[in-house]
Amino acid sequence: MEIKDILSPDCTKCAVQGTSKKRILEVISQIASQHIKDIEQSTILASLLSREKMGSTGIGNGIALPHGRLSGLEQVFAILVTCKPSVQFDAIDNKPVDIFFALLVPEDQAQGHLQTLATIAGKLSDKDTVKSLRNAGGSQQLFEAMI
Repeated sequence: MEIKDILSPDCTKCAVQGTSKKRILEVISQIASQHIKDIEQSTILASLLSREKMGSTGIGNGIALPHGRLSGLEQVFAILVTCKPSVQFDAIDNKPVDIFFALLVPEDQAQGHLQTLATIAGKLSDKDTVKSLRNAGGSQQLFEAMI
């Protein structure tokens, strides 16, 4: 799996206004609902919030990997968002988060979901990639830095 297979330029947003964890998840679910037919924004948001209740998806270094499983979704779907200023996200290092790579996966693809998360986490552990994401001047540049 390559990131470009699940992330598109129109699902990549640079420097969105985020004031809280919930607000960022609302922005992510809004973007997703514009591209996923037959699944309501509220359902997407509920899936993301449900996963966060189990434990924060903030992995440290200002990065979070929110994710959720959705019934009726046919393939893995990704959204990449950066925000300014950073928001508190209960990350493992207690630092605010400004890079969010969200994954929505079909309910029945748990194993593939873990492999996809591992691929993304590996990419986001690269300091040059993270620097490029933070320095992106727009959504297209953000997309290109991630793929």
